[in-house]
Amino acid sequence: MNQYACEHAMSCERITAHFQGIWVPMVTPFRDGAIDFDAAQRLASELAASGVNGLVVCGTTGEAAMLSQAEQGRLLDSVLEAVGPHFPVVMGIGGSDTRAVTAAVQRYHDHPLAGLLISAPAYVRPSQEGIVRHFQAIAAATDHSIVLYNVPARTGVQITTATAALLARDSHFVAIKEAGGQLDQFGQLLRDTHLDVLCGDDALLLASLSMGAHGAMSAAAQVRPDLYAQLYDLVKANRHADACALFKTMLPAIRLLFAEPNPGPIKAALAMQGKLHDELRLPMTPMSGAGQQKLAQALEPMLALPCWQGSLKTLC
Repeated sequence: MNQYACEHAMSCERITAHFQGIWVPMVTPFRDGAIDFDAAQRLASELAASGVNGLVVCGTTGEAAMLSQAEQGRLLDSVLEAVGPHFPVVMGIGGSDTRAVTAAVQRYHDHPLAGLLISAPAYVRPSQEGIVRHFQAIAAATDHSIVLYNVPARTGVQITTATAALLARDSHFVAIKEAGGQLDQFGQLLRDTHLDVLCGDDALLLASLSMGAHGAMSAAAQVRPDLYAQLYDLVKANRHADACALFKTMLPAIRLLFAEPNPGPIKAALAMQGKLHDELRLPMTPMSGAGQQKLAQALEPMLALPCWQGSLKTLC
């Protein structure tokens, strides 16, 4: 049995009924080819105290595809230990074989998670019926809440609004991370489903929040998480002029943080802040030298912004 099963069994305090606000998909720090668990715990603790609403472990940004099953489990355990039993953590799980993904979700049955982030099967490009049956099989194998992840640029297939609405009839499915790059999809999901809709495209963050998105799962947020929390609070308070001004300052850095394959630029930025070693696992590579020079310049105005004190948890 997992070490958390007895001490931190899933409680109403741990389970997140709604996925709203800013959630951060963490990078996985490496040093000399191995996971740097100390850096991961420090990063998780800082993020949990920054005003964001939750963390994602082993998402795309976490280079999950390059981690072994054992490494994924150890990384999750280390993050849960760092943030404590009451801060929401989501585990990312992906794969093309329904049986393998189903087996993977069962490994986390005893972990006190807010939910599982699961993308559509990649590469095989199933029909919408195949996507529905894939997720239904997964839901039948877990008691955890499920956040759908629509990222067609990576999977090669779209989770349509109709498919999301159909799956949402099952109470396991509570939210969707929408990273299809189309604002009309946000509108359709908000109108036609009761899922919490989270922005997965950082450049569309302000637009999606202004449309009524419930929040975001933002990889770039870990560079200045308090500013993302501030942007969310400003939009919710209908302070749109202030939100626009803030986002205008953030946008140049956001664009460069995704100018090269993720998470290379984000790790580069975190390394500039002294939070981890700038190391990735192949086939992912560090950000180019020219890219890092541009990123360092773009980060200066954003890093110079005052710390947002909207949350008592905020640390600067």
